[in-house]
Amino acid sequence: MDSVRSPEWPVAPLGGVAANSAAARYGMSPGTGPIVGRASPPATAPPPYRPSSDAGSIPPTGKPAAPPIPVKILVAGGFGVGKTTTVGAISEIAPLTTEAEMTTAGIGVDDPGARSTKTTTTVAMDFGCVTIDRSLKLYLFGTPGQTRFGFMWDDLARGALGALVVVDSARLDDCFPAIDFFERAGLPFVVGVNAFDGRLALELGEIRWALAIGDHVPLVQFDARDRLSVRDALLVVLDRALDRATRDRRA
Repeated sequence: MDSVRSPEWPVAPLGGVAANSAAARYGMSPGTGPIVGRASPPATAPPPYRPSSDAGSIPPTGKPAAPPIPVKILVAGGFGVGKTTTVGAISEIAPLTTEAEMTTAGIGVDDPGARSTKTTTTVAMDFGCVTIDRSLKLYLFGTPGQTRFGFMWDDLARGALGALVVVDSARLDDCFPAIDFFERAGLPFVVGVNAFDGRLALELGEIRWALAIGDHVPLVQFDARDRLSVRDALLVVLDRALDRATRDRRA
């Protein structure tokens, strides 16, 4: 992980599409806009993703239950795609957030645009946790989406077993740095398309093509505001990580 470069986030022009916020997207219909795809998919891709059918193990009755195994999962993506909302919707504790008021010093850097009501931005990370069952507990770390905080990604990714890359279907270009980062790091990840206002700007097949991701990368639709929807997306991340660990052990 020490050799992985931090993502090179594009600088958004004032009022540009990359400056839209999750709060604004929840209150209006998303626009389609131009699709900007990545240059090419990874040179070598693992075999297509296949969900595991193994049931979770339950300790025998009569024996003291072992503490749950901690698993670190990242929630990543561009500015205003719903990362903080995702962590807050599922966390069983009061989530730790590092939201700060945006000031005039951030105009042209992380300004959400004239139509947005978003007034805060994550300046470090989000943190929450959720117990999957008696043997497994997920610790969620939400990454910052601004260019100036890209140096933190290496540290946040260290020790993580997988990542959920949150995507706004109307602003696909915002998620390219996150996808590139996890591909370079070799960390299993799932692309979760956040259904702003309950619908997508593009079909999932079109999104997969535009992002240039292979069949081995799960692509799911979810609602960052809904606890059960976020749970299902995180379970896919967990299953993807277990699938990678099983293949590595057999190799």
